[in-house]
Amino acid sequence: MQRRILIVEDEPTLAMALGDRLEAEGYSVDWAATGESALDKACSDAFDLVMLDIMLPDKDGFEVCRHLRQQRLDVPILMLTARSLVVDKVVGLKLGADDYVTKPFDFAELLVRVEALLRRSRVDSPAPKASFRFGSIQVNLRQAEVIREGKVVALSAREFKLLRYFIEHRGATLSREELLQRVWEYDSIYCTRTVDIHVAWLRQKLEDNPRHPQWIQTVRGLGYKFTA
Repeated sequence: MQRRILIVEDEPTLAMALGDRLEAEGYSVDWAATGESALDKACSDAFDLVMLDIMLPDKDGFEVCRHLRQQRLDVPILMLTARSLVVDKVVGLKLGADDYVTKPFDFAELLVRVEALLRRSRVDSPAPKASFRFGSIQVNLRQAEVIREGKVVALSAREFKLLRYFIEHRGATLSREELLQRVWEYDSIYCTRTVDIHVAWLRQKLEDNPRHPQWIQTVRGLGYKFTA
């Protein structure tokens, strides 16, 4: 499965060059040109790494890094900057950055650091919880079993995989395209109506009022959000 990288860089030429090289290495890349848009993307979508420039036109990289860590987002952060002062590196690392590369940099070195951070994040990630509860519903993730008010809820394998993805990314706005890629492992060229149908089935089985869902909410124009 493709690892997703968010590039936060206000220089379009550099951002495009980085994006092209990373995509050629097999990564999926998104781009934000300002600190505000970076926060919106990082807090509403799931990324495996954030490549963060310090010198941005609104919020600087330090402020973005601080905010991401305050939101308890543990995504690896690799800072890119023209600054070479030791104090800047210390500040970035103290705010929660995981590594620091000074411009101009060699792409081969940058790629090695990206791979190291992604490898470390896989090793350091805590094992997923065996169960999760919301409302009257208990989800046993290892047994792939859902119990509602003491009774087992019959879910298809795809429905359970979709529910598990919602649980693992609770609070994030998930686009239909992302759900197709991560749950169905389809490319986004496929019809996203598939996602809507399975979400409707989950609501029928888990929500007290499927017409006014409490747990799996629609974010108009964007996708869905699991709010438990």
